[in-house]
Amino acid sequence: MLMGLKRLFAFLTISAIAPQLFAQETAQKAEEGVERWGVNMTQGVTEVSRTTYDLHMLIFWICVAIGIVVFGVMFYSMWRHRKSKGYKAAQFHESTLVELAWTIVPTLILVGMAIPATKTLYDIYDTKEADLDIMITGYQWKWKYDYLGSDVSFFSNLSTPRAQIDNQQPKNENYLLEVDEPLVVPVNQKIRFLITANDVIHAWWVPDLAVKKDAIPGFVNESWTRIDEPGIYRGQCAELCGKDHGFMPIVVKAVPQDEYHSWLNDRAAAAAKIKELTNKTFTFDELYERGKKVYESTCAACHQVKGQGVPGAFPAIAGSRIATGAMDGHLSMVVNGSPNNPAMQAFGAQLSEVDLAAVITYQRNAFGNNMGDTVQPIDILNFKNK
Repeated sequence: MLMGLKRLFAFLTISAIAPQLFAQETAQKAEEGVERWGVNMTQGVTEVSRTTYDLHMLIFWICVAIGIVVFGVMFYSMWRHRKSKGYKAAQFHESTLVELAWTIVPTLILVGMAIPATKTLYDIYDTKEADLDIMITGYQWKWKYDYLGSDVSFFSNLSTPRAQIDNQQPKNENYLLEVDEPLVVPVNQKIRFLITANDVIHAWWVPDLAVKKDAIPGFVNESWTRIDEPGIYRGQCAELCGKDHGFMPIVVKAVPQDEYHSWLNDRAAAAAKIKELTNKTFTFDELYERGKKVYESTCAACHQVKGQGVPGAFPAIAGSRIATGAMDGHLSMVVNGSPNNPAMQAFGAQLSEVDLAAVITYQRNAFGNNMGDTVQPIDILNFKNK
């Protein structure tokens, strides 16, 4: 009896204090600008995202109303006809009226729910008459964006500093949600996404746009969006795609149409310049510096920043027989990938000839390898054409 009273007292105390503590913590988080208890769907910045949110809330409140009615009738019946008042359970075999009611009423409810749901699904899958087509390809662990109809194509890699990941620096508010190259799109334009993958199954997911599509090797899935407001919208790969799954963010930058066209022209000019650089002869320092940046954004996730690798999983670059061996073997490994280890991807189609030459030069001379070799872009082009 005493233990029961103690438990009751503890429960009442917690019940009285907990709401106050929660209110204080919520107010503190609000002052700090941090959203608390974000358990609902994102309303988003597109017509589809808002329609999806409204449909979700409509179905939610219908379910709440059904729950209140069903449980209300059930609890009332148990209380009103309880045994202590002398009620005895009725004995009957069937009721045609009740059976008709519990068949017709749910059917009408489901039909009423299906009408707005079907309209929303139709809008979600209506990808025709797009103003812009973008091919999205998932790689372990980055995204490639191709603006169809133009020469603009680039990879988007995680740019969160490695020191934050290794807990050597404080993490900022966009920890693991930063990239070196965001996907830039115009506002108020219908954009069709053609989504696929190069290696394993990924999923391109941006909650604010209400877009979430699987990226499957050998298949092309479609989705679309029309963003109403300029801004930066973040997402992530939503499919468990490997050890660095959590390091595969998505950043979409929506800008006014004039700014978008200016950006697209600049990127097209940069792509043309890269092609011209293929015939340029770079100095060792130029290649080494550029190769260091390419290595840290493309290779360091597996082989580590200092080239020590991950024992049992990814080989070291420092002192490796590839980086210190025959040049053709090194070129083949980076350009064509490893035939024996799928984790070592083929970067021949992912990086430009300039970046390939730079990163190979860096690998052969960094981490104590000191081979003294210099690889030029034309060497990469000649190797590809063999």
